Amino acid sequence: MLIGVPKEIKPQEHRVGLVPASVREFIAHGHDVIVETNCGAGINFTDSDYESAGATIINTAKEIFDKADMIIKVKEPQKVECEMLREDQILFTYLHLAADKDQTLGLMKSKCIAIAYETVTGANGRGLPLLAPMSEIAGRLSIQVGGAYLLKHLGGCGRLIGGSPGVEPAKVVVIGGGVSGFHAAKMAVGLDADVTILEKGHDQIRVLDDYFKNTARVIQSSAESIERYVLDADLVVGAVLIPGASAPKLVTKDMISNMRKGSVVVDIAIDQGGCFETSHATTHGEPVYDVDGVLHYCVANMPGAVPVTSAQALNNAVLPYALSIADKGWKKALNDDPALMAGLNVCKGEVTYKNVADALALNFSEPQALAA
Repeated sequence: MLIGVPKEIKPQEHRVGLVPASVREFIAHGHDVIVETNCGAGINFTDSDYESAGATIINTAKEIFDKADMIIKVKEPQKVECEMLREDQILFTYLHLAADKDQTLGLMKSKCIAIAYETVTGANGRGLPLLAPMSEIAGRLSIQVGGAYLLKHLGGCGRLIGGSPGVEPAKVVVIGGGVSGFHAAKMAVGLDADVTILEKGHDQIRVLDDYFKNTARVIQSSAESIERYVLDADLVVGAVLIPGASAPKLVTKDMISNMRKGSVVVDIAIDQGGCFETSHATTHGEPVYDVDGVLHYCVANMPGAVPVTSAQALNNAVLPYALSIADKGWKKALNDDPALMAGLNVCKGEVTYKNVADALALNFSEPQALAA
């Protein structure tokens, strides 16, 4: 199979679909790899590094899309990329379609086979192994950037996350105790913040309570508890995920308007529409905006801020699945692995992921039927 790796064109996105070590694995499996020139420059890989791994350097993205059997990316295809996709071409990347009808319609029009990293499941349908490494990084970054924007000269209230001897620390509230929420709480606890985790699932509450013991409060999430703790917080991290679906709006505009001036919210769920009613996507170039005196950090590709770390972590997770698709062809790979079948979001003009179809009011087609 001919694998194509275009350069990412989303603003401030420096990650790359395949690093040279991953290219080498595809070559060892008997496949050919073409990469767009300078695609790895943002993480310090040169064209020579890719050529040494066995790849062929291509000058334009259009050539990549015209030739490749499978496109491997990081972020969702932008409009110009959707227009270059063709029928039966495989696209393997993050999609986050539930909050993006235009992209969904573009993929449908292309009649490509679009497999989303974020809905591939783990063994027995549990976990999201291709989303997890980026969720871990986003969770950790949320405290780093949230703490920075609490600084007075950046618009925050001027409170230090960990406080000082004799002075109370910042109050950090994490909504959602899954992968990203856990890592956000872990970082906040490590910085000596006053940490509260709001989680809905009873089993996960027990896991979190056992891990954090007396270092963080673990509270049953409800409308009442969200309002209570959010209004008293210096930093709120939204980390709620429903796989493939739009994120629930758990923090209302009224709550935001009643928060303390100079407080900060970080919406990790912004790729899926965000879990604050006042959220809209931002970029690393212009990461924050103010609503009623509350700074909102809603960067839609948070791990892109640390591309050296996140590209390597993503490649480690994606490689086995991508090799399976290349080695077997997409139909056999998906039929052999129900976890990979769960990643099929759009196929030959049909939406094949139920949560996406429901969120966008589009018809749903069973993925197994199209992959038969």
